[in-house]
Amino acid sequence: MDVLSTTFFFIIAIFILVTTHELGHFLTAKLFGMRVDKFYIGFDFFNLRLWQKTIGETEYGLGLFPLGGYVKIAGMVDESLDTNFQGEEPQPWEFRAKPVWQRLIVLAGGVGMNIILAATIFIGITLALGESRTSIKNPAFVEKGSVFETMGIKTGDLLQLANSKRVESWEEALDPALFTARSLHYTLLRDEKSITVDAPANILSTINEKKSLGIRPIVPPVIDEVLKKMPASNAGVVPGALITAINDTAVTDWTEVVGIISANANKPITLTWKHLKRSLTGQKDQKITAAAIRTEGQTFVTTVVPNSSGKIGISLKQTIVSERRKLSLPESIVSGVNQTWKMSAMTVQGFAKIFTGQEDFRKSVGGPIKIAKIASQSAEQGPVSFLYFLSMLSLSLAIINMLPIPALDGGQFVLNAIEGIIRREMPFELKMRIQQVGMALLLGLFAYILVNDLLNP
Repeated sequence: MDVLSTTFFFIIAIFILVTTHELGHFLTAKLFGMRVDKFYIGFDFFNLRLWQKTIGETEYGLGLFPLGGYVKIAGMVDESLDTNFQGEEPQPWEFRAKPVWQRLIVLAGGVGMNIILAATIFIGITLALGESRTSIKNPAFVEKGSVFETMGIKTGDLLQLANSKRVESWEEALDPALFTARSLHYTLLRDEKSITVDAPANILSTINEKKSLGIRPIVPPVIDEVLKKMPASNAGVVPGALITAINDTAVTDWTEVVGIISANANKPITLTWKHLKRSLTGQKDQKITAAAIRTEGQTFVTTVVPNSSGKIGISLKQTIVSERRKLSLPESIVSGVNQTWKMSAMTVQGFAKIFTGQEDFRKSVGGPIKIAKIASQSAEQGPVSFLYFLSMLSLSLAIINMLPIPALDGGQFVLNAIEGIIRREMPFELKMRIQQVGMALLLGLFAYILVNDLLNP
């Protein structure tokens, strides 16, 4: 997708996530009678704004810098570094005048709303589409150079166990939680022999570096449609055919077929394909599997010349069936909450691997450029993919804000909890210095991540 659409989806993603996060602080502050002076999406540094409007006691606005947002609560030392209330007696509507338990709820409000957003997305998708399950009996297709190939898994292998636990579907075999486990090994079946392979300790950063898992079920190259007056049609290829070899090189997956044909534009290629005649005599196509065509079909060998665009005029027939089990509302809620918990745990474990050096920090973290690219790619794949991306980013934002770093919600939470323990307010100057140090650390980290995005696209 182009720069304009990439920027658009990035802004949409950030707008939704930041609005949700700041709304959590806003609503909880209002609940406890705190005055909210500002509610901004985007930062209004140097008073640069796209829009502003004062309603009641709160100024709402859109800042020119779309990399976050903030809610300014009266009497709170925050990222605005406001010192106007220094030396004055706490007022009833101020954050600092409220009981510690109320302050802690307000500070946790943003994280809570991000988690609720993710859960809502998971519940909504599950309720609308049900749960998808692709049988693990479909053999694996492994991309060249992928982390799974380096582990020793080959195209055609049948996955059986993940960390010694039997898997019944591809969704279970590629559960993201497996990649954050302390260790990971697969047991697979190859030529009727059982083999166990180990994943590298830094599997997450390796996958992130390669930008794909590199493993999926094989998509048999069964032809669904043959376009008239195109090379395949002119050569006598028919719908329902299974391509088994090109130029005497065996092929098992549609990706291999597309790659070879595309690389031979205007060059004659030898296409070997099989076909079941009964598919033309009233049999329903969905009952004829690729395996049946391979074992029972009649073999044909045809010479085809791809056009200048590297195409011969065929389309794929989807022979892999993923079952979707519709769930009731209560079942969808349970499933959505479980997904939220699992993804949250996976995110925490992922951060733990980064902080302990098991994963490469530079390859595992992403700033605005990387987020924009992923947002654009997910949107290109459809609304469901984009929503999943939003839910994962929302959970990541929640986990990051829990970190006990000054200027983050977690740091503020710790400071206010300390005040609750010592039963008095910490010196204003100390809190301001802590906030300033936290802001400097965050700005430095942001600059590093931005440079890392540019150097490691």
